[in-house]
Amino acid sequence: MAKRYGRYGYRKIGELLRTEGWRVNHKKVERLWREEGLQLPHRHKKRGRLYHHDASVIRLRPKYPNHIWSIDLVHDKLSNGRRYKMLTVLDEYTREALCVSVGITMDAADVLEALYPLLLKRGTPTYIRSDNGPEFASATFQDWLRRVEIEPIRIYPGSPWENGYNERFNGTLRTELLNAEWFATTRQAQIVIDTWLRQYNHIRPHHALGMRPPVPETIPEKPKISGPDQGG
Repeated sequence: MAKRYGRYGYRKIGELLRTEGWRVNHKKVERLWREEGLQLPHRHKKRGRLYHHDASVIRLRPKYPNHIWSIDLVHDKLSNGRRYKMLTVLDEYTREALCVSVGITMDAADVLEALYPLLLKRGTPTYIRSDNGPEFASATFQDWLRRVEIEPIRIYPGSPWENGYNERFNGTLRTELLNAEWFATTRQAQIVIDTWLRQYNHIRPHHALGMRPPVPETIPEKPKISGPDQGG
């Protein structure tokens, strides 16, 4: 598990072990984790942030699935140094990553092309939250939102924490995958990212969801402890 999920930390590894049926608590996993030198670097102290007049970082919070989708762009380089982009789409309530679409370019038309199949499969969200990048601020994208009756939420310029759910996902994507892999083509990147995305949605424990994945494949049962009169 350490080789496969090297950036998870002992709490997530402990949850995966219990899912597989191991009777182990987090203290034992932490001890073994430290003995093997697998602990992650300590996080830096968070910088202070400027809050708005309503004293909230995220002004509108999700209340149900398909309430708010957040979208953002992630930039990276191929092995030949050529830049490429990834559109990330997240359901803020369920924390499910709906898609990561990879392309050399990612303009408003590419964003719409990536969103169309999601709308057909999942329906229309009430809101889409984004930053003020040209791909999202363009007249083409904004007109499309009005036609399909989706309300745009535009964060304040220079305030990425207002898109905090997606920013956190992007950080996880970079830490667990992009910093560990080297892609030769965008097609290779898309295949590997899609594989990681299934793991993220169906296997990876999430602290905000009570250490459950957004879309659990199975719901583990608590291990039964045999008594002396049960032959064990």
